[in-house]
Amino acid sequence: MNITVAISGGADSLFALLYLKEQGHSVTALHARFLPSPPGVDPVPAMKELCRSIGVPLRVVDLAEPFRRFVMEPFALAHAAARTPNPCAICNRAMKFGLLLNAAAAYGETYATGHYASMEEHPVYGRSLRAGKDAAKDQSYFLALVPVERLRRCLFPLAPWKKPDIRAWLTDHGHTPPLPSESQEICFIPGDDHYAWLEARQKEGLNLPGPGPVLLAGENKIIARHRGLWQYTEGQRRGLRIAWKEPLYVLKRLREENTLVVGPKHVLPVTSCSAGELNLMVAPHLWPEKLFVRVRYHQAPVPADVTINEDRMHIAFASPQQPPAPGQVAAVYDGEGFVLAGGVLD
Repeated sequence: MNITVAISGGADSLFALLYLKEQGHSVTALHARFLPSPPGVDPVPAMKELCRSIGVPLRVVDLAEPFRRFVMEPFALAHAAARTPNPCAICNRAMKFGLLLNAAAAYGETYATGHYASMEEHPVYGRSLRAGKDAAKDQSYFLALVPVERLRRCLFPLAPWKKPDIRAWLTDHGHTPPLPSESQEICFIPGDDHYAWLEARQKEGLNLPGPGPVLLAGENKIIARHRGLWQYTEGQRRGLRIAWKEPLYVLKRLREENTLVVGPKHVLPVTSCSAGELNLMVAPHLWPEKLFVRVRYHQAPVPADVTINEDRMHIAFASPQQPPAPGQVAAVYDGEGFVLAGGVLD
C-alpha cells in the first residue's frame, strides 16, 4: 500500500512513519509548515537527513497562510467574543485532515498520522472513529469535528500503543525524533501564554473587551471588577483576584453586558448544555440507548441524553457537571469508545 505519513518531527509521527515502513508499506513523509521556524530549531533539515537514511522521500508543503487564516485568526476572534476556543480541534478539521490531507493525495492512496485514535469497522456504524488505547493520550476528542468521510481515508498506527512503549520502540530501533521534546499545548503561542499572545494581537487591532463588573450569583450584587472577559473561562477558580469569604468560581460570562458571573462551588454544576456546528459521524437512528459525552479534553466521557435538532444538539447530563466553556468541543461516544458526533459548545 502507498501511504503518505504526516510528520511533525516529534516521536509519535516518526513512529507512525517507521512502523508502517517496517510493515512493508511504501511510505512518503509529508511535513507541513504551519508556522515560521525560530532560528536554530527548524526540524526540516534533520527530517531530511533521517528520511534519506531510511530511504523515504520527504515532501514539505507551506500552509502557513491558511493556518493563520483558519486557525490563528478564529482563535483570537473567539477570545474577543468571550469564548474559549479549541484550536487543536479546528486545526484537525481545517488543516491536518483538510488541506494537508488534500496534499497527501498526490503521494499515496492512504493518509496516516501520529494521532492516538483509531478507525475501526463497526457492525452497525461501518468504519468509524474510536478512542485510542492510551486513555491518557487519546485524541479522538480533538477529531470529533472532522467529517467521517475524510477519516475513512486515514490510518492511525498509534491506536493500540501507549506513549512509553512508542518511546521504547524508537530507542530500540536507534531513532531519535528531530524534535525530541513534547509539543506545547498550543503550537503557535510561545510558552503557552495565550494572554500575552492576545495582548500582542490587541496592539495590532484585535478588539478585546475591557474591564467590567463581577456579579455574585444569587445575591445579584456587584462585588468586584474583572480585567476583561477574555481572561476568564467557565469553571475557573484560580486567578480571579476577588477577596471573598469562600472560594468563588466563574459560572458564566454575559457577553452583551460585559459582566462576569461568579458564585461558590455549590452553585457551579450544570445539568445541560447545547452545541452547534454539528458533525454527525454516525446517523442518530443508529445510536445506542446509552450515550456518553465529553465537553473537555481532560474528562472521561460521562453518561448523558443527547437530542439532535437539525444542526444542533442538546445534552442533558445524568449527573451535574462543571459548566462547559463555550467554544470547546462536545463529543458524543457510545459505551465502546466510538465517536458518534461532535459539535462546538455555545
